[in-house]
Amino acid sequence: MFDDQLNPEQRLAATHGEGPLLIVAGAGTGKTTTLAARVTTLLERGVRPERVLLLTFSRRAAREMLDRAERAGHREAGRIWGGTFHAVANRLLRVHAQALGLSPGFTVLDQADGADVMNLLRDELGYAARTKRFPRKETLAQIHSRVVNAGEKLDTVVERHYPWCTDEVEGIREIFRGYTARKREQHTLDYDDLLLFWKALASAPATGPHVAAMFDHILVDEYQDTNAVQADILEAMRPEGTPRNLTVVGDDAQAIYGFRAATVHNILAFPERFPGTTIVKLERNYRSTAPILDLSNAVIAASAQRHEKSLWTERTGGVTPTLQACLDEAGQADAICRSVLGARERGTPLKHQAVLFRAAHHSDVLEVELLRRNIPFVKFGGLKFLEAAHVKDALAMLRVLENPHDEVAWFRVLQLPEGMGPASARAVMERIGVRRDDDLSPVVNLLDHPIEVPKGSGEGVQALRSALAGCLDEEVTTPAAQLERVRTYLEPVIARKYASAVARIADLDQLALVARGYERRGRFLAELTLDPPAASTDLAGPPSLDEDYLILSTIHSAKGLEWDAVSVIHATDGCIPSDMATGDEDELEEERRLLYVALTRARDELLLTYPQRYYKRQKPRDDVHMYAVVSRFLDTADVRAHLDERAPAIDVREDDVAAATGTASVDGYLADLFG
Repeated sequence: MFDDQLNPEQRLAATHGEGPLLIVAGAGTGKTTTLAARVTTLLERGVRPERVLLLTFSRRAAREMLDRAERAGHREAGRIWGGTFHAVANRLLRVHAQALGLSPGFTVLDQADGADVMNLLRDELGYAARTKRFPRKETLAQIHSRVVNAGEKLDTVVERHYPWCTDEVEGIREIFRGYTARKREQHTLDYDDLLLFWKALASAPATGPHVAAMFDHILVDEYQDTNAVQADILEAMRPEGTPRNLTVVGDDAQAIYGFRAATVHNILAFPERFPGTTIVKLERNYRSTAPILDLSNAVIAASAQRHEKSLWTERTGGVTPTLQACLDEAGQADAICRSVLGARERGTPLKHQAVLFRAAHHSDVLEVELLRRNIPFVKFGGLKFLEAAHVKDALAMLRVLENPHDEVAWFRVLQLPEGMGPASARAVMERIGVRRDDDLSPVVNLLDHPIEVPKGSGEGVQALRSALAGCLDEEVTTPAAQLERVRTYLEPVIARKYASAVARIADLDQLALVARGYERRGRFLAELTLDPPAASTDLAGPPSLDEDYLILSTIHSAKGLEWDAVSVIHATDGCIPSDMATGDEDELEEERRLLYVALTRARDELLLTYPQRYYKRQKPRDDVHMYAVVSRFLDTADVRAHLDERAPAIDVREDDVAAATGTASVDGYLADLFG
């Protein structure tokens, strides 16, 4: 099925034989088709599907590739091990938990939960009560994740990436050590633990050979987004002296997740790490016009950190990308609105257009102007679905049932009844033995024993007891049925605690619908945590705002997507590249790649805008405005040769012209004469 769809380079990659393979796939070159064809080829050669491991960065991507293989006639493709690194790690660790000293019933903390555990320790160890500033939980979580995933020492990470925290390194170290101990005590793992324990499993002399022998072929998508631990896992799964059948697909020019400790050096150094690597480059682009590709190639050509390649297309024609200077942010918003409406009049629906920006707040002025002009829009890059408070409330109730010693979940659940605050929640947690390994679980202690609670909260605590007891009913065993009980309890809680109660309760309905696909609560919680929906719209479908709507998105959230017309705003130094990245060469190169990702999202039309003036005071005595310059990535002769540059548009109203020329008074005089 795939053979007639592939160009020569894609076919070469799909039919590769034994040994390591690096597919350097430029933007829009059909990497998903190529990887799916590679999976199909392996199955056609007789490789058993359960002996193929397909690692992607979302469950949706894995499912898409396996669906393509099934449509090609390989119904057994569903038996392939497919999923994210973290999901596969979770699956392997459930089987081999005891060999690693883990409880098979461990629960998984998402990133926000891990930060909450650190916050508890921050408070218990006295760092929250000090008069001197100490890093907040979000910063602690970021430092911890970078240390683990980059494999760098704490002191090095703090000195390089968090220099304002250098005086607090010893306190941070104490919290991290306590965090590790607390997780083991509670039988919980966080995202980073999943990868570390998989690496330990694959590297240990007793278990490593067995785990590596489970798979004949390993395929990895988006390899440029892997971190040091993930690269170590792949090397351990394909050790020297064994068939190193490892295929990785990626584009070094789209490596933009350094803030998550991903490193472009993994894909650049792959041939050295796996000697004998065959490299196949996909350079034929099926998305963009030649003028857009010429600009994109010129921008990325200045990078020293890349595999040499140049995108080309057989598409003919196309307009030159525009670089529009604007007087200020209001002028930029006006230019974008005119461009969007103009494209719509030429036949490009709003849904096929996008406005991209470096940081979420960069669209603030534009959003106001879009509302004023009645242009509907949807914005991506904001709050994730599982980060919403009401969703976390519902899942916390299921988590205490699944793991009665989950301290973070209990801390959240016990603050749901009216009158219960943090201090009261901690006191109840102590009374029911959340941190004690007693014969009776904390859930049983809460349900079956009288517990002293603050005055006025008794009724709310009793309602919570009833909800948890209802979930333990023998007839309420599935996660969907338990979520129905939880929803009934949470309705009045949500109405009391949060705004937009109706929309929040609708989210819980969607969550219950997802849960219907699961028989076991533990699997539902693990998979939802490891591969969460990005937003409630992932569950409920597109928003019904209008028959059409414009897309606003951060560049990071736009990766992997494409539109007919794309506008990139705030193309100034300080925004792209971010002023926080200009002091480090690696970070500066990542900013260049970020702009490249934005440019290559466009199929037919590309507009870049930049304000020449911002109305902000850097310091109290500064001028009321500051001037900006175009991004350094666009300010070279090679790049500007591929741009249609335009000066700021000056909107001159008719009455202004009349006043300036005296026309208004003459016309008025004549009108009087004419009666």
